[in-house]
Amino acid sequence: MVILIIVKDLAEIVNNCFTNRIIPKSLKEFIIIVLHKEGKKNYSLLDSYRLITFKNTLVKVLKKYIVNIMLKVAEEYRLFF
Repeated sequence: MVILIIVKDLAEIVNNCFTNRIIPKSLKEFIIIVLHKEGKKNYSLLDSYRLITFKNTLVKVLKKYIVNIMLKVAEEYRLFF
């Protein structure tokens, strides 16, 4: 139900980003956590670590919204057939 409330605002944000060719800085930021891999003998090597990346939740929602628009257009113009 929440998505129904904010979908209009999300659509406006996406359209504004495309129209002005601007992506807000906050949408490009990620949180990266570095973890040691268990059982590695030499932690001076890069492959001894695992990176976990957390994306901004709004980025995920906007990406899904854009993909849905692209799929509708592709179906309408039969681009996949």
